[in-house]
Amino acid sequence: MAKPVVIVVGADKGGVGKTTISRTLLDYFSANNVPTRAFDTESPRGTLKRFHPDITEIVDMTTTADQMKIFDTLGAGPSVTVIDVRAGLLSPALASLRDIGFLDAAKSGQITFAVFHILGPSIASLDEIAETASFMSGAKYFLVKNFINDTQFFQWDQATYNSYFHRIKDATDLTIPKLNEMAYEQVEVASVPFLKFVANKGPRDEAANYSFVLRGYVRHWLANVWSEFDRIKLTDLVGATATRRGIGEK
Repeated sequence: MAKPVVIVVGADKGGVGKTTISRTLLDYFSANNVPTRAFDTESPRGTLKRFHPDITEIVDMTTTADQMKIFDTLGAGPSVTVIDVRAGLLSPALASLRDIGFLDAAKSGQITFAVFHILGPSIASLDEIAETASFMSGAKYFLVKNFINDTQFFQWDQATYNSYFHRIKDATDLTIPKLNEMAYEQVEVASVPFLKFVANKGPRDEAANYSFVLRGYVRHWLANVWSEFDRIKLTDLVGATATRRGIGEK
């Protein structure tokens, strides 16, 4: 049986495009034929579930029952689990993972564990790095600079960033480019994965009538995001061989 892979996507601040990153990950795994399930912790009404309803379950990660729903089933379903942690819950979520012994299991190699930490533009998000770093032994730690919301990175200079960044052993940083605002809004309205939008399909794979121009913007942007995922060898991390279909292919 494949070793379970758990990917946590989070930030301690809201509005930094965290769920957007989760959506690109689910599209990426789908295109690479990696069976994946997702948990949306924005209980009771999740954003991730709206875009990926078939593979996403809404949970409250602060409850023991829902922690069991996620972690007691790791060996049972798809080998990759993506957890979209709602704003403000990243540090508490990591603390509960420590308390249930999950971090020890990751450290001993029973589970592959990765954290995508979405950074905001302010110095406060650098303090978050210091807070989260204590949980990172045994995890692959990715720091994501997300320009999706037109964030002006960074209000801090490179030296300040480096001083925080180098506190963390083996952290890798990723850059997610900005997506044309009108294209982003159109995908929001359509409530479909980015891949379906590019392929001009509705939620149930029915033919849609999205703008050719906006689909082009999304295709170009998604290709850039995926090249970042390729650079960090994400398919290797989840133990998959890359057999990707192109963006927009069925």
